[in-house]
Amino acid sequence: MSSHAAVSTNGASSRLVDFLKRPLVVALILIMLLLALGEALSPGFASAQQILRLLIVASVMGIVAAGQNLVILGGREGIDLSVGGIVSLAAILAGNVMNGADGGILPAILVSVGVGALFGLFNGLGVTLLRIPPLVMTLGMLGVLQGLLVVIRNGIPSGRAAPGLSQFVTQPFLFGLPGIIWLWVAIGLLMAFLLKRTVFGYRIYAIGSNEQAAFMAGVPVKTIRVGLFMLSGAFAALAGVCLLGYSGSSFSNVGEQYMLPSIIAVVLGGTPLAGGKGGYTGTMAGAVLLVILQSILTTIHIDESGRQMVFGATLLVLMLFYGRGRAMRG
Repeated sequence: MSSHAAVSTNGASSRLVDFLKRPLVVALILIMLLLALGEALSPGFASAQQILRLLIVASVMGIVAAGQNLVILGGREGIDLSVGGIVSLAAILAGNVMNGADGGILPAILVSVGVGALFGLFNGLGVTLLRIPPLVMTLGMLGVLQGLLVVIRNGIPSGRAAPGLSQFVTQPFLFGLPGIIWLWVAIGLLMAFLLKRTVFGYRIYAIGSNEQAAFMAGVPVKTIRVGLFMLSGAFAALAGVCLLGYSGSSFSNVGEQYMLPSIIAVVLGGTPLAGGKGGYTGTMAGAVLLVILQSILTTIHIDESGRQMVFGATLLVLMLFYGRGRAMRG
């Protein structure tokens, strides 16, 4: 009897350890610890008002990371380094189209998201048809976008957010939460449905797990990969529009801060850079975690260059564990 009890205890302990090792659980635990640390460093850091502000900022990052998540899930070491440039361009385009008028919000969204998807299409075609590695292709596209932004900057962009957009992003919309948070929740539900309940989602995992086997099974690998890059561009552009609503006006390098963190959020959420497994729920938690970390670094007066160093070191540590895990699986 005691032997059976010991086996049951060991089984329960093993299940608990496995549960605590899940990336989503780890991220949630780290979120609680960081909130406690922030409160200790600066009383009021974990107040309801401050947490709400952090969630608004995390929503923008999470929307960028949604597209990044899809590209990474598709495998072939796919990442999208052009998202920062697309965020900046979309914010400027949206500001110029709406120019402070509520009637221009929908056209601004359509134009910005359309342009973002177009740049994603270019990325996808370069990766699939020209067989340029995603890292190189999207880095080159980032250079193109940065040059385009310089041209626009010399023209001194004068657009601004419409009041309705700013209210949607920053003011209570439903149950005391701003609209952008509800938008992020809707995107989370859409991503969960897309990845877990559709043929398109199954094919993404199949391509990420074994591209050659997926191709032999009749999966249109190139078409899907182009679609993933288009979605990444569209999500980045949508985030740019939301960022415009948060800041009220746009400037040329507003999206630079999202390139590296969007990748880290995906990896923190349990999606390896090799692709083929993972999901968006963990990425959402990863985005919240990174925003809290960024806020703590700001609280202790770490400048932007220092924050980027911390983010880079975080990615290197994650890659160390990712590389070891991949070697063990191999």
